[in-house]
Amino acid sequence: MTGKTPVAIIGTGNIGTDLMIKITKLSKRLELVAFVGIDPASEGLKRARDMGVATTSEGVDGFVRMPVFRDVQIVFDATSAGAHARHDEVLRRHGKRVIDLTPAAIGPYTIPPVNGQANLDEPNVNMVTCGGQATIPIVAAVGRVAPVHYAEIVASIASKSAGPGTRANIDEFTETTSRAIEVLGGAGRGKAIIVLNPAEPPLIMRDTVYCLTGDADEAAIAASVEAMVREVQAYVPGYRLKQAVQFERIGGNQPLRIPEMDAEFTGLKVSVFLEVEGAGHYLPTYAGNLDIMTSAALITAEKVAERLGEGALA
Repeated sequence: MTGKTPVAIIGTGNIGTDLMIKITKLSKRLELVAFVGIDPASEGLKRARDMGVATTSEGVDGFVRMPVFRDVQIVFDATSAGAHARHDEVLRRHGKRVIDLTPAAIGPYTIPPVNGQANLDEPNVNMVTCGGQATIPIVAAVGRVAPVHYAEIVASIASKSAGPGTRANIDEFTETTSRAIEVLGGAGRGKAIIVLNPAEPPLIMRDTVYCLTGDADEAAIAASVEAMVREVQAYVPGYRLKQAVQFERIGGNQPLRIPEMDAEFTGLKVSVFLEVEGAGHYLPTYAGNLDIMTSAALITAEKVAERLGEGALA
């Protein structure tokens, strides 16, 4: 051991493999000691073995039998919402802390610049979704200035960056993201849409955020959004505004009807257009949707590891 906190990853697809590369290349606090999958022919498992990481293709049951299992303190789950329920049950029974990168949302929603310090003592924290990680900070930034009555986000990702797990979790994506827009973003009502863009060559992740508020200071909202973008850029350098924050005043002569709320809206419409370029640690840079998820999970796990270290010294 290196003095770092031992961690493991369950899920050897795109997200798990990108996270593996990030931990081994970037983390000064975490040591990856196990990579867990269910497909013996997985490219991710082969890469892990080549890197000297212990592996199993026998899922969570095989992981429990691995000699390194007893040392692992934090486990990342990069599988699917359906699989996560059992993984969480098994891992909690053994006292492991869980960072959930699926939309299962068993643990509390966690987005680093919004509530990154709030859930560090929880046995399981949920990283929402790629769309949530990209857009909910913006909803929260608007909400710091004026109450957000309704927020709608559209996350467009390259079809090539969406693996089987992502495609199997589309319903969970929309449900989890919509709920997190309300719980973390502070919106009275949230709606999420994901688009798998088949364009060739693949386009990088793009996100649109619409917020409806009452009358508010436009300059203050723009400043809050820009400050939040800088916070996200601290761990996702490819996160950026595509253009200045846009505003539209909606008067009583032409109110905006929101079907989801069965109500008409007047006030201020705030539109924010984002782009997320990946770091290219494993997949091409167009896969910003993977990059923001794994980067958020990494920074969260490092904070959990720091908290665990403080507890050991107490």
